[in-house]
Amino acid sequence: MRRVLVAALLLPLLAGCGSDQDDYCDAVADRQQELSDIVGSGEPDALLQALDVFQQLQDRAPDDISDEWQQLVGRIEALQDALDDAGVDAATYDRDDPPAGLSDEQAAAIDAAAKELGSGTTLRALQDLDQQARDVCKTPLTL
Repeated sequence: MRRVLVAALLLPLLAGCGSDQDDYCDAVADRQQELSDIVGSGEPDALLQALDVFQQLQDRAPDDISDEWQQLVGRIEALQDALDDAGVDAATYDRDDPPAGLSDEQAAAIDAAAKELGSGTTLRALQDLDQQARDVCKTPLTL
């Protein structure tokens, strides 16, 4: 009797976990081509262009990879915020030839955000997310 009760309590929880994972994997598959096109474009602001896709995947991600998604998305958002605060277009921004009117503080904020985005911690998070998508969803984030 006790086993039946425990199974009855756990079954909805386990079913919900699979559904979340399936929703996430479906989202990865659905967005894979778009993400591949953005990242493969070679544009200097490709990660910023991919932010919406990353946010959508983060929203559907299972809890076990939420930290990795927070690291990646948070760093991209921080760079976008620094660029927006400075009124700088990411596609044309040149660190070695900054636009007129960019203050030292704004340039430093952009540099700091870019450094964090390119940090080992953020790159590891992206690698972990791709590996998890390959292992669990049987598809990489990009082609």
